[in-house]
Amino acid sequence: MTKSDRYRIPLILLALLGLGASVYASYVHYMLLTVPDYSSLCEVNETVSCQQVFQSQYGSVLGVPVAAGGAIWSGLVLLLVAWGMRKPESPHASRVAGYVFVMATLGLAAAFYFGYVSFFVLRSACLVCITMYVSIVGIFLLSASAAGPLAALPSLIGEDLKGVWRTPGTATLTALWLAASVALVLLFPREQIATAASSEQTAPSVPLETLAPEQLTEWQQWLEAQTALPDARPTGDVKVLVLKFNDYQCPSCRQAWLLYRDIIAKYESTHPGVFRFENRDFPLEAECGAGGVHGAACEAAAAVRMARERNKDREVEAALFDRQSPSMTRDDVKATLGEVAQIDDFDARYAKVLEGVRADVQLGQKLGVNGTPTFFLNGIRLPTVRPVYFDAAIAWALRKTGVSSSPG
Repeated sequence: MTKSDRYRIPLILLALLGLGASVYASYVHYMLLTVPDYSSLCEVNETVSCQQVFQSQYGSVLGVPVAAGGAIWSGLVLLLVAWGMRKPESPHASRVAGYVFVMATLGLAAAFYFGYVSFFVLRSACLVCITMYVSIVGIFLLSASAAGPLAALPSLIGEDLKGVWRTPGTATLTALWLAASVALVLLFPREQIATAASSEQTAPSVPLETLAPEQLTEWQQWLEAQTALPDARPTGDVKVLVLKFNDYQCPSCRQAWLLYRDIIAKYESTHPGVFRFENRDFPLEAECGAGGVHGAACEAAAAVRMARERNKDREVEAALFDRQSPSMTRDDVKATLGEVAQIDDFDARYAKVLEGVRADVQLGQKLGVNGTPTFFLNGIRLPTVRPVYFDAAIAWALRKTGVSSSPG
């Protein structure tokens, strides 16, 4: 048995493992973009969450999911190993193993980067992503053992590429892989990209996309079927109330803030006194009662509350989100509060203000909140949805209360 023959089957199995994980991750990402109430099998809790990773700013590159890139990479590795190494006794097989090793080296670099982002920036473990990392590491180690001399590869790659198109079977498989890769990139639905802006608010904008009539009907039927929790319903003259249970160190909270803030501003402008949005604090930090690993989330929540007394809460919120970091400290929060709201007595007031933060946490726990962000619309718990669905939900709630969703 040759060296190439000994490693071919394990390499095929690892490539299939990576391809399966990437295809499933792409499917989950697609469902998150197209089905508003979708929840994947790999969604366990706030810490073990595929969706938090996929929906973060790191889940896509130029609108294309990272998972799609993993599927393309795994498919090419599988093609090279299964077809290119099918004659293990041939010197060509060891060259193909060398090409796989080069690809695995690049894949390993990507795995290190996205693994760091997942564990240390987003502080969330994605089980599907971990499966992909295992596949990449295994392919890296096995291809390193199966590869022939790498120094000769640069001089041979041109001839090997020409050979791909000379053999009908190889050319057909390569064309199929190319076509599938291009289709995956071009046809995958793009999510609305929100960019971080300064704390200066521009004119509210409406989501660029629209819902087809059948999508709107299905979404409204889902909303109609939900049970509204009394403790999250509006009171007084307010007809439509949106609550956001929020953590200023949570990347998904920042993403939701970027995606929804113009929609919220639009309804605050067109329906003053009737529509109301409220931030409720749910810092994932033990000091506030919710537990978690965010070291300055309670301080950030208290800082926004102090700034609210001077009508500077949204400016401080924007500054905290713009400067969001897993390494944020109490001193960072105090500096932001002093710079934006000119408040310098944070330490003296902190203990008292923290009582209000803890009250929000207790309300959230009563409502079943177990992660951030969590939204309620007139007592209905909303899934994290694309902006067009969020906008349609508010318009639906206004109509339900007899108020026109249009200005005037």
